[in-house]
Amino acid sequence: MNAAQRSSPCSVQARTMGPRYSARCAMLELRSHCECCGKELAPDADDAMICSFECTFCAACVAQRLDHACPNCGGGLERRPQRPAAMLAKYPASTARRALVCRTPQ
Repeated sequence: MNAAQRSSPCSVQARTMGPRYSARCAMLELRSHCECCGKELAPDADDAMICSFECTFCAACVAQRLDHACPNCGGGLERRPQRPAAMLAKYPASTARRALVCRTPQ
């Protein structure tokens, strides 16, 4: 394990939680856009909302079009946490684009 791996949030948590914690730590992708309307959502966006599967939507779509439920899994949507700037530099947000799930125009 190199120095970067020893200081990553995953390795620190693995060392403190012991064998119950998988060393294969997954962090949020921080998806780049609303999967309903396509609006760009910066990693520090205050209006980014996610479900437990990380489907990502803007707050306007969640309130006005999705009735506060994920159209993919039916689960609730909550404000997406923000990654601290120092960690964002080391673990950047996703740049992958996903197909939009809202079929009707806004």
